[in-house]
Amino acid sequence: MKILVADEFDLVRETIAAFLLAEGVSSVSTAADLPEALAAMEAEAFDLVLLDHEMPSMNGLLGLSQALEVRPGAHVALISASTSRELAEAAIAVGAIGFVPKKMASRAMVAAVKLMARGDSFAPIGLLQSDVSPSAQLALLTRREVSVLQGICEGKSNKEIARDLELQEVTVKLHVKTLTRKLDAKNRTHAAMIARNGGLS
Repeated sequence: MKILVADEFDLVRETIAAFLLAEGVSSVSTAADLPEALAAMEAEAFDLVLLDHEMPSMNGLLGLSQALEVRPGAHVALISASTSRELAEAAIAVGAIGFVPKKMASRAMVAAVKLMARGDSFAPIGLLQSDVSPSAQLALLTRREVSVLQGICEGKSNKEIARDLELQEVTVKLHVKTLTRKLDAKNRTHAAMIARNGGLS
């Protein structure tokens, strides 16, 4: 999996690249501005390109359009310090495969990146609620939360899940509360339905 990260700030680029490499992404290239990113895209194909919306050279969504013109069909996503619904919707409308707020937890961001690299669209739950796929929702969960959710899908009680995972029941209750919020689920049954729709069984 080859990823290109374009951001004007060295620390942001290096941090995101480090997260991705630590989670098994085989190759991460970086660019400091849009022209550098476009040159990289012309030179080679990437599974995903992450463009910082706030880079001075981006000129709003014009930079996104330019990237899509350089390599039609490429998976290009915006990363942004903003969590504006309008911006996310506009980016998707232009052709972005996703929209990733920089304030996302590192593990959730890595999961979102891998999802988009495979060709699935992504936007945070609640930002583009109607456009978020179940698999993208599941990408926001931690490994432990996924394990708890699997137990819920199997119809197990919190006590049974706690025993299986060697956790305290109160810890499982906390995980259930957190994962339900992340999935925007009304209750544990709704969470299980979202999980099954997302391919988790």
